[in-house]
Amino acid sequence: MIKNVHGNTVDYLGEAIVAGRYAPGAAFPPEPMLGEALGVSRTVVREAIKSLVAKGLVSTGPKVGTRVLAEDQWNWFDPDVIAWKSKAGLTRDFLRDLQDLRRVMEPAAVRLAAERATREDLAEVEAAYQAMHEATEAGGDYVASDLRFHQGLLRASHNRMIVQMSKVLSALLRTSFEISTNRPDGPRHSLPLHRAVLDAVIAHNPGAAEQAILVLIAGANEDIEQVLASWGSDPAAIGVAALLKAA
Repeated sequence: MIKNVHGNTVDYLGEAIVAGRYAPGAAFPPEPMLGEALGVSRTVVREAIKSLVAKGLVSTGPKVGTRVLAEDQWNWFDPDVIAWKSKAGLTRDFLRDLQDLRRVMEPAAVRLAAERATREDLAEVEAAYQAMHEATEAGGDYVASDLRFHQGLLRASHNRMIVQMSKVLSALLRTSFEISTNRPDGPRHSLPLHRAVLDAVIAHNPGAAEQAILVLIAGANEDIEQVLASWGSDPAAIGVAALLKAA
């Protein structure tokens, strides 16, 4: 997607913050200085800073100007923040937090899906699974189909709050899948684990569905650890693009 001047300015400043070029508590340069440096109007800079405030990256106030906030105040459900973090480098702590979130949320959602999934819900998740299978056999975007599979399960919970969260979780899940599926034969190995989850949901067996998704998440965590181990003994930050190139 081609972004406009506003979007490009938000990207530039957001990436700079997430990459650590501005320390927490540091003051942003004044709007006129930023505008001149970036070749954009002061209005564009002002609107970009408003977007960064909404994403939790900076705060503004009279007499204190614009200041960078600490990571724990960033909106980690914002797709832009996740994209910038992926570009800057994913820390082990970030990946740990992501896997923790999956272990907390997905089992509960899948239990509900096993209780509430309609015929249409099941057909959608089945179609996503078949697309994953085809991607392992003939090539294709396995990650996109994997994401479609998990989003389908979350929607099948028919819980409005979980469904809403599925929209903001997409960027987080995609980041996880992009790493875990780069283990040699990772997608082929994970297919039967996905099938077990789907079969349990089709059977309307909440307990089996919960256990199956926990096994699947554990397998994804093992895949991530193996990929990271192949990159180095203890990298402080792992760039997704570098991982994909090395795998």
